Amino acid sequence: QVELVESGGGSAQAGGSLGLSCSASGYTGKFYCMGWFRQAPGKDPKGGEGVAFVYAGGGTNTYGQSVRGRFTISQDDATKTVYLQMNSLKPEDSGMYYCALGVGGSCRNYWGQGTQVTVSS
Repeated sequence: QVELVESGGGSAQAGGSLGLSCSASGYTGKFYCMGWFRQAPGKDPKGGEGVAFVYAGGGTNTYGQSVRGRFTISQDDATKTVYLQMNSLKPEDSGMYYCALGVGGSCRNYWGQGTQVTVSS
């Protein structure tokens, strides 16, 4: 049973910073994609915007166009934990942030419960 546990998020003023983390348990594969999607509250996270991803076993981190240059994703492969540092936050960064882990390039096989990020102007 794969489980993703998220922490962090909360509220910030525009221009501020927040951090998220996500730890995966129950997955033993060497190659996987892990990262974050964001979605409006109450909507299916599978249809959300891809924010940032790491690729264990090789590959370059990727970022959504709207967060590039402001957000940074990092990983601890030994613990299967990813971290998302969000700087220069904008009100449009608000939403539910869902951690996801996937194989075969999909990044969407397993999902966390989501954590709320609210950025006020």
